[in-house]
Amino acid sequence: MRANTTPRPIPQEAFDWYDEYAHGLIDRRTFMARLSTLVAAGFAMSALTGALLPKYALAEQVSFNDPDIQASYVRFPSPDGHGEGEGYLVVPTGLAKAPSVLVIHENRGLNPYIKDVARRLAKVGFVAFAPDALYPVGGYPGNDDEGRALQSSLDRARMESDFIAAAGFLKTHEQSTGKLGVVGFCFGGYVVNMLAASIPDAVDAGAPFYGTPPAESIRDRVRAPLLLHFAELDNRVNASWPEYESTLKANGVPYTAHVYQDTNHGFHNDSTARYDEAAAELAWERTIAFFKEKLA
Repeated sequence: MRANTTPRPIPQEAFDWYDEYAHGLIDRRTFMARLSTLVAAGFAMSALTGALLPKYALAEQVSFNDPDIQASYVRFPSPDGHGEGEGYLVVPTGLAKAPSVLVIHENRGLNPYIKDVARRLAKVGFVAFAPDALYPVGGYPGNDDEGRALQSSLDRARMESDFIAAAGFLKTHEQSTGKLGVVGFCFGGYVVNMLAASIPDAVDAGAPFYGTPPAESIRDRVRAPLLLHFAELDNRVNASWPEYESTLKANGVPYTAHVYQDTNHGFHNDSTARYDEAAAELAWERTIAFFKEKLA
C-alpha cells in the first residue's frame, strides 16, 4: 500500500504564534519553543518554519524590468522626521501624469513583497511610491528578523513624520495628478489610517489591509473614503475595528469594510503560507477599482 504523502495542514495556532512574534508580542525564543510543541505532535520543524517564514522569490508578480514601468530609488526631505527619507518610485511608462498611490510596508522595512506591490500599481497606471522607514538606519537589511528589530528601534513619532513627508512628496511629484491614495499592510495599514487622520486634506483615498486605527485623539479628523480589508482569523486587529467604525459612522466618513473568511493576518502577502490566493486577488481587484474611482 502506498503511503499517504499529502502534507499535513499547518495548525491555526502556529499562524497565531507567528503573528504574535511578528508584532513583537513574543520573542523568537518563545516562538520557536511553541513550534517545538508541534514537533512533538509529529510536525517537522523545517516544514513549520518553511511555511511561516517568507520566501520573497514567490512574491514577484511584476518584474522590475517590465517595459510598462520604470523603477528607481529616490530621496525626499523630511524635516520633521529623520531629515531625509528614501523610497522606491515606480512610474508607468508612456504617461505624462497619473494618480499616485503611496505604498506602506509592514513592520520590517521595504522588503521585496512591498516593492512588487508598488510595481503592480504602476503596471495598471498609477505613480507608486514605497518609502522605507529603515532608510535612516541603512535601509531594509535583507531579512525580516533584522528589519523588524531595526524598525522597533526607531523613534515612532519621527518615523510617522517621515511617512507624512513621503505623502507630501508624492502628491506634489511632477508626474502625479495631485490625487493621492494610500495602501498599506499590517503596520502599513495602521499608517494608512494615521495619514488619513494626520493630513486629511492631502489623502484622497485610503485602503488599509488589516490595519489598526489611528490614535483616538485624531480619529475625528478622518475624511477620505476608506476601503478596509480584514482577515477573519485576525482577532488582534479585528478587536480594534468596532470602535473605529463607530467613529467613522458618527462623522459620516464614506467607507466599505470587507472581512475575508478563513484568512489570517497577512493573507495578501504571497511570500508566506498565510497567503490566500482567492482572497488576495479579490481584495486587490477591489483596491484597484476603488483607487481608479476615487483618484480619477
